[in-house]
Amino acid sequence: MNRRSLIKTLTLSLGGAIITTETLGKIANDTFLYGLPQNPLHKPNVKVVTAITIGAGSRGNVYGGYAAKFPESLKIVGVAEPIPFRNDRYAKVHKIPKENRFNTWEEVFKRPKFADAIIITTPDDLHYAPCMKALEMGYDILLEKPIAPTEKECRDILALATKKNRIVAVCHVLRYAPYFVKMKELIAKGAIGRVISVQHLEPIEHTHMAHSYVRGNWHDSKKTTPILLAKSCHDLDIIKWVIDKPSKVIVAMGDLTWFKKENAPQGSTMRCTDGCKVERECPYSAIKQYHDKLQRTKVLDVPTELKQKTNKQKYDLEKLKTSDYDRCVYQMDNDQPDHYITNIQFGDGVTASFSMEAFTGFHGRRTRIFGSTGDMVGDMKELVVTDFKTGKSVTFKPEAQDVEGYANSGHGGGDWFLARDFAQAVAQQDPKVLTSTVAESIESHVMGFMAEKSRKTKKVEKIIV
Repeated sequence: MNRRSLIKTLTLSLGGAIITTETLGKIANDTFLYGLPQNPLHKPNVKVVTAITIGAGSRGNVYGGYAAKFPESLKIVGVAEPIPFRNDRYAKVHKIPKENRFNTWEEVFKRPKFADAIIITTPDDLHYAPCMKALEMGYDILLEKPIAPTEKECRDILALATKKNRIVAVCHVLRYAPYFVKMKELIAKGAIGRVISVQHLEPIEHTHMAHSYVRGNWHDSKKTTPILLAKSCHDLDIIKWVIDKPSKVIVAMGDLTWFKKENAPQGSTMRCTDGCKVERECPYSAIKQYHDKLQRTKVLDVPTELKQKTNKQKYDLEKLKTSDYDRCVYQMDNDQPDHYITNIQFGDGVTASFSMEAFTGFHGRRTRIFGSTGDMVGDMKELVVTDFKTGKSVTFKPEAQDVEGYANSGHGGGDWFLARDFAQAVAQQDPKVLTSTVAESIESHVMGFMAEKSRKTKKVEKIIV
């Protein structure tokens, strides 16, 4: 169905709340399609923002993808990446000259300032130092979450950004996903009355958990960040954002229960390719995931010239044998909890419960919000709002932009919507264009640090921003 043929101005009366939007289209009885409203602070024909990307891995390529598609908005002019394959690939896509290619982030700042902004998409433990140096040199920054591994470092970045009057956008991309934008809009306009309580679930999906937090870059919380910040600071942030109340206290519980040596099946080996006798029946088989199904193989840095699937699979298998991604999930040196429950009390007595679960066969966040005159239930694919007074329900279905990349950029299109707003904010030198500045995002990080403290001390912790 053509989205443009659906868009019209629609005034919807829902439980006494009048909700007006220019991007609602009726697709069935009591079912509406919507997109992200145009940011009223955007200005046409603003300057092209130039940026240097530090970290050309997965997230660097997401924001780089926006720049490649919309060079009139954002242009990548430099890259720092220690892995030659990634450095070469990124430089080729963005036509970056040799003099603007660097192995380390430190090398970038040996040069006088030569771009408007820095995009920091390095591992978590390499956020703080390049961010502080970039601020000192007068760059604006797009900073991948989490802001930094410690509360003090997060506060240091906020303080220096304020002192230098620089823009630091934190990649809390769910704030830019049409689904959550609509949720916040409906709550603010009283669609379910006064918010009383929230339930929110992040189902990581079991093979994603094994890939990223058992075998992958975030398997060791001491070298990176605790999983609640590494994976779920998005969720703490979005709960706080849609409720729009200050957080007060938090309590958390969770543990690493399953991915441990004592749970290794009989006949298993240290690596999946070592002749493991249970590999074919193991749900976490590296051979099945990366070789047979060709899932999540970007981490193996497969050369683009390997076009044929057979060659690619052979290359994948050889790379697996020398990487952590081939190691048995029960034999890793991982310490991240595989289940985590957090309860939070906000201002005006609003309560929220958040659950991060590894052992699911599905992904996509689930949210239930309970109000005084209605409720809303959603899974990022649709949001169902029920009015207690009439007993009627209305379903809202989010849609990304017509440009395919928005739908595929991740987080419900939020990744590219954030990149778009960041470019506008830097071009205008106006942080108000963004909803996820470091000042706005600091509270959810403090919530995460206090939750982890609570989990370890088994005490309720106060949240002081």
